Amino acid sequence: MCMSIKGLLKSSAFMMMAAMIVALITNLAGWFPTALTPSIRSDLTIWTLVVMLTISLSRIPYKNLNPLEHKRSVLRAVLLGLVISSIIPLAGYFLLKDTEFGNQATGLIFIAATPFAASVAPLSYILRGDMEHAARGTIIVYIVSLVWIPFIIWITLGESVDMTDVAIIVLKLLAIPLIVSRLLTMLEINKDLMAIFLNACIFFMVWLSVGSTNFTGIPVWVFIAFAVIAALRSFGLGGAVEKVEKKAGIHWSQRVTDILMASYKNKGIAIALCTSGILGPITGDAMVAIATSILVEITWVAFMDSVLFSKKRMERELASEA
Repeated sequence: MCMSIKGLLKSSAFMMMAAMIVALITNLAGWFPTALTPSIRSDLTIWTLVVMLTISLSRIPYKNLNPLEHKRSVLRAVLLGLVISSIIPLAGYFLLKDTEFGNQATGLIFIAATPFAASVAPLSYILRGDMEHAARGTIIVYIVSLVWIPFIIWITLGESVDMTDVAIIVLKLLAIPLIVSRLLTMLEINKDLMAIFLNACIFFMVWLSVGSTNFTGIPVWVFIAFAVIAALRSFGLGGAVEKVEKKAGIHWSQRVTDILMASYKNKGIAIALCTSGILGPITGDAMVAIATSILVEITWVAFMDSVLFSKKRMERELASEA
């Protein structure tokens, strides 16, 4: 019994699904604590994310991080993890920004600006992906994100937000984990405890963001629009990378990592940016797009875990390549 509970706590797919259910029940039943004001939620989100990123990045060693020696790998990571993965949410924003729900569409900007999840590296290890490419790509992409995130926000919202505040938030979110994680690379951390802790943090942030989002007064078509955009960005883009690379004869290890980089966004950064206060009174509205995207991405994670990267499929693909 203890082993089964431990296994569930270690499962990102299970913990994210559980978080989604609890968050929706909390939201729809009106049980979200009013004591957790927007300011408190912002601070909790930012510092929870800083701790998560620090721990996740600390598992990436110094070995093979030189971008000059691995230009193709780095270029692939930046293109898939930042540029290509941002096209769909940005297109969605520009299509909806001049409608009466333009405030809600603003949340798509933060989804576009964020890099892929830091868990791409450990997931690549578990799924027999290209671990070196994943680790190197994660570090380089997060360094590039120090410039990329403010750039995306500036070209879309530059006149309506204080870019100094944006820069400070980005430095807090990314610079601290990047620096502190390098100091912790030699520290031994039990893998099971780390997985459970990180999943608990994800559970907390999903509950904190989705549970507090005000969905009232939003027409069904708006949710459908955000869900379609999120599905295209996760299921559509991930499926496209899988199909194109498999047809090109690219082996399982590279495909796994590239799919994760292209389709698995770091929603924690999107939440932290949105709730930081830089949007002022429309923060709550902008969270609608992010919360809807989180719900879709949770189903994408479950799909990857049970179908796309299932153990049987992995064994079959690896056997055929051998």
